[in-house]
This record gives sequence, C-alpha cells and structure tokens, in this order.
Amino acid sequence: MIGHKSHLANMELWREWREERQLQAKQALIETYLPLVDYVSGRLSIGLPKNVSRDDLTSFGVMGLIDAIEKFDYERGLQFETYASWRIRGAVIDGLRQGDWVPRSIREKARKVEDAYQKLEQQYLRSVTDLEMSEYLQVTESEFQQMVQDIAVTTVCSIDDPIRDEETDTRIALLVDEKAVKPESKVQEVFLKDMLAQAIDRLTEKERTVVSLFYFEELSLSEIAEVMSLSPSRISQLHSKAILRLRGALSRHKTQLFQD
Repeated sequence: MIGHKSHLANMELWREWREERQLQAKQALIETYLPLVDYVSGRLSIGLPKNVSRDDLTSFGVMGLIDAIEKFDYERGLQFETYASWRIRGAVIDGLRQGDWVPRSIREKARKVEDAYQKLEQQYLRSVTDLEMSEYLQVTESEFQQMVQDIAVTTVCSIDDPIRDEETDTRIALLVDEKAVKPESKVQEVFLKDMLAQAIDRLTEKERTVVSLFYFEELSLSEIAEVMSLSPSRISQLHSKAILRLRGALSRHKTQLFQD
C-alpha cells in the first residue's frame, strides 16, 4: 500500500515514542505513515461534491493518523497500517459529518430510496428492479435514475459507517478488543456477517462486481468503468444502488442485533 520500511523496522521509533515520549520519534512516525492519509482520503473523495476540498480531507486524515499513533500499542502484534486506516477513515468521515456537506433534501431523498429498497426487497425476497422502484416511488424510471445520481455522495462512506450511529469506532474496537471476546459479541458478529452475505447475494450481477472491485480489489470507480466498459457515472449509480440495498437490508436487523 505504501512504500516505507516494514513495521518491524520501525520498532525502535515506536519504543522511543511510547516508552520515552520522544517527540522526534513521534514526528518521524507521522512522516513515515503520511502516505496512508493520502491513500484513505483519496478513496473517500470519490464522488464528493466540489465544495469538499482534498486539502480538507487530508487535514481530517492527519488528525486521525496522529490519534492512531498516540493510541497504538506496538507490543500487541497488530499491524499499524490496518489500525491507522480505520482511525484515519473515521476522522475524515467525522469531519465531513460535522461540516454537514450534504444538503438536507439529498439526505431525505437517500432515506426515501433506502426505505423503498428495504420494504420492497423484504416483500419480494429478491433484488427489485428499477421499474419496481420507480413505480413504488411514483416517479418515472429516468427520474429514479436521477435520484440515484443525486444521492451518490451519501453512499461514499456508508459501507465504513458503524452499525450503531452513536459509535464511530466499532470496527476499530474489533481490531483492538481486549483479550477475550464476549459470547454475545461473537453471536452478533456471526449474525451480521450472515445478513450481509445474504444482502450481497441479492445484488444484481453488475452491482456485486462493482462492490467486489471497489472494496476488495480496491480499484477506483474510473478504473472499474474501464474494466466493465461502462461510463464512470453508470459505475457511480451501480455503487449507490448496491450500498442503498445493503444499508436497507442491514437496517432491518439493526434493532434485533442491538436490542439488548
């Protein structure tokens, strides 16, 4: 991902910072892992409005990196890159939320489409078509396609969002969980994975391909457009639909997962 020395080569810097609190060591670690900020902020910037500058994302990300360096325990044997990526991503998402960069009308439109996917796919137990969605929403198919395009910016970060709205680092907690995992937490994790797998199975073939290439192969949307011989706007639409379907499916089980 980034071209710096291996984690083991930085052990001395970690020791100097964590045990001796040498500020020079901390600064060296920040400089070493700055490429992580560029990588994470670059992926999160896809599809964001023009009023959100890359410099803003980078600033948020640097704060996340510093937070990660201050809290990371190098003796636990975890990969810092993985831990820091979650912290950086969380800081960028928090910064965007605080800036309220998505108009309320767009948020309401996104919620309306997400709710429609949730209700229809729960009713039919399959992936619903654009025609069925447009009929349910009482709009034309072209108007529905425009709705999806308009709300694309709301789906950029959603797959990295926590399951519980009030917690911003749920997945980080999984990485640094203390010693034993509580039985109920394991059950919730298995249940969530099963629900997510079922939701992914219900995506259309093209939507599954976009999700796979973007989140697992880590291609950009423009690179995916080239691979699939589609326009970047079409790929953005497929990504948005996939995320709205997944978010709708998971939200159905939110109360059940965390009712206790």
